[in-house]
Amino acid sequence: MKLNYYPETDSLYIDLSEEPSVESREISEGIFLDYDVDGRLVGIDIDNASSKVEMEKLILNKFPSKVEMARA
Repeated sequence: MKLNYYPETDSLYIDLSEEPSVESREISEGIFLDYDVDGRLVGIDIDNASSKVEMEKLILNKFPSKVEMARA
């Protein structure tokens, strides 16, 4: 899973899988769910993220695997 923030568009994309998206559905204004060819959820796209998501901190509680930090 990867969280990618794009400040130039103020969008947050949450990659849930390495599979490519073939379909997107808007579930709320500016929030899209992306699905693969088999209908599995592979990503979440949030437009105008700074007004919809508290991004000041990220807390991973009892995360079961290795956590990597990437700096832009």
